[in-house]
Amino acid sequence: MDVDTRLLRYFAAVVEEGSLTGAAKRLFVSQPALTKQIRRLEDDLGVRLFVRSRSGMAVTEAGHELASRVPALLDGWEEAVQATGRAARVLRLGFLDAGAVGTVHEGIAEFRRAQPEWRVELRQFDWSDPSAGLARGEVDAAVVRLPFPGQEGFAVRELFAEERGVLLQARHPLANSETVEFRELWDEPFVAAGAETGAWREHWLAAKERDEHPIRVGAVTSRPDEWLGAVAGGCVALAPASVARFYSHPDVVFRAVRGVSPSRVGLARRRRRMHEAVLNELLQAITATA
Repeated sequence: MDVDTRLLRYFAAVVEEGSLTGAAKRLFVSQPALTKQIRRLEDDLGVRLFVRSRSGMAVTEAGHELASRVPALLDGWEEAVQATGRAARVLRLGFLDAGAVGTVHEGIAEFRRAQPEWRVELRQFDWSDPSAGLARGEVDAAVVRLPFPGQEGFAVRELFAEERGVLLQARHPLANSETVEFRELWDEPFVAAGAETGAWREHWLAAKERDEHPIRVGAVTSRPDEWLGAVAGGCVALAPASVARFYSHPDVVFRAVRGVSPSRVGLARRRRRMHEAVLNELLQAITATA
């Protein structure tokens, strides 16, 4: 029988968190999607792994048996993936948006000159996973926007900060303003990331800079085209200043905003890979040139 390692990661997260809610936040997936995957694993194995109740997810005897073996299985698989990558001389670097990753190309080029036998693969992830693949073990390191949920579990080095502005419909009353006061936007319908992204969602709604004024969410998106489309349809969205260079829409304008903190971009990696020499060399090259 074949079992998707992703299902095992999901199972382990539910066991460790003790609830679907906590595991969903940690994995950057919706709770219904996580529930579906856990049921799929149970169907594949033909056993019940949890007893569900209002108080949470109680692990069954079969679940305890699997839980005792999953860490070794996942560690073995991750070691195999790393070994395969080393043999193929491939490093995987995750990112979310062009504005953040655009600053690392010089560092990657420098690394390639020093290590021509190695290949660096850039992999873009949508905003449903603010860790850019790190949380699910899909990349070796990632260029991320801070803060993101679970950040404390990774080694993170800040690269730079850039101002945040606002995307407005071209016909919006504030579209002709050079700078917009954030307070003027409080009652607007905002584009938001999914609830499972936690601190990421709150940062891009500037939840801490609203003096407890209620947030109005007009659309939930996870990709740039959806994001711009929602703004063209009448919503507003906070965005890093670099968005004006890398993304455009004929019915959307970018304006500076006064009253919100900047966006911080960082380089993140798993802590247990801290001493991998070639990855260290890549990350040092990126840090030196960012």
